[in-house]
Amino acid sequence: MTKEHSPDRLDIKAFAQAGVHLSGHDSLLKYKRVAQEAKGLHPDLHVDWQAHGEVRTVAGLGAQVWLHLTVHAAVPMQCQRCLGPVDVPIDIDREFRFVADEATAEALDDECEEDLLVLSREFDLRELIEDELLLELPAVPRHDECPSHVVMKSSDDDFEEANAQKTNPFAALASLRVDGKKN
Repeated sequence: MTKEHSPDRLDIKAFAQAGVHLSGHDSLLKYKRVAQEAKGLHPDLHVDWQAHGEVRTVAGLGAQVWLHLTVHAAVPMQCQRCLGPVDVPIDIDREFRFVADEATAEALDDECEEDLLVLSREFDLRELIEDELLLELPAVPRHDECPSHVVMKSSDDDFEEANAQKTNPFAALASLRVDGKKN
């Protein structure tokens, strides 16, 4: 009898012991927080991912549960230079080691180079994928070279015209000033 492994409720230990591979070709809309960043620019884009579980035996430490995750996606965002749409390519290739509980993860976090997660029988793999995608999004998305010429201007003509018509607020003070004499 084979046990099906669901990415929404994954028994990590059983997944790793079986050495199973999972993969998906999900709509970007399935990842709500990433879709919010995309602001609906290209709803037909997809997130391709693969996950592989394994148990590694380390001398003196025993068996360790590992997950290898690769993700490829293009997230549509707004270029902060030209304000046009830009597809930001994201490629993730990361390994995670699972530990028994939060206390263990916290205690080992400073001395380990790998990412530590807590072992779970109902692990949401898609939530991990979404978290990793969000971590990879640039703070300031932009094209390497914008497709249209970007006008670098700090103000427009209407702004300059409005400023020219304003009177100097200190002009009224000039009339109060006595011609260099003190009282």
